[in-house]
Amino acid sequence: MRWAAAALLLALSACGGPRPPPPPPANPPLPYPPAAAERVVRLALAEWRDWGGTVREAWTDAAEAPPAESAIGNFPRVLAYWRAVEDDEGAIRDNRQIYAAAVWGMGSGTLWSNPAWSAAFISWVFRTAGVDAREFPPNATHSLYLDALIADADSFPATAPFLPHAPAEHAPRPADLVCFDRSSRNRLSHWTERRAEAGVPRPMHCDIVTGVAPGVVEVVGGNVGDTVTLTRYPTDAAGRILPAPAGRLPLLVVMESRLGRLPPFAP
Repeated sequence: MRWAAAALLLALSACGGPRPPPPPPANPPLPYPPAAAERVVRLALAEWRDWGGTVREAWTDAAEAPPAESAIGNFPRVLAYWRAVEDDEGAIRDNRQIYAAAVWGMGSGTLWSNPAWSAAFISWVFRTAGVDAREFPPNATHSLYLDALIADADSFPATAPFLPHAPAEHAPRPADLVCFDRSSRNRLSHWTERRAEAGVPRPMHCDIVTGVAPGVVEVVGGNVGDTVTLTRYPTDAAGRILPAPAGRLPLLVVMESRLGRLPPFAP
């Protein structure tokens, strides 16, 4: 009995603390044709247009613009995003109840206000574009799918679908990810610091690069101002995103997408 009790206590204590990150997969990731990257960009832009086409300049406050997440007509949109991740953190269960109450006029509540659905949106785009979970593991938390992408880059640098770069070292291209750390304290100063805490959730946000032009990079992300928003970042002459103004969150990492850019599809 004492052995059984000790085993139970050990199991319960293990559940209470952060779990170590899973080991990197033994099988290398597969390359994808250019159509995968094209579909990622096309899907992100299509969702942005369907949500009303809100545009904002980087490092400005995102104002809520209709049609926002709370509109009844947008219930199935966000539901689809959450269905793309394995663990929806109770979002579907809770918001189905809010939706039912709104439809039948039996209660109040704000649709999709919690938990944040920005990582579910990114996961939905890549999954719907046909990028398998081996190459882009869908997750409701940005930091956790980034951990998997960074682990692939470390273990399989020749075939990893994404490579991490400091923002000053890489000019974003369509289908890349642009990410920042939203933590209120102990904010990461460089993406490499994330390796030491891999597997432990951290508040982050990523957007998908959808367009590049001289002096500007355009990205699309979900749950920005309670909608899907296109944000415009200024760049230098080489196409690298400029540093954030004082008092604004700096970018942490640009994940270079190599979808369609690896052999046998590209040299």
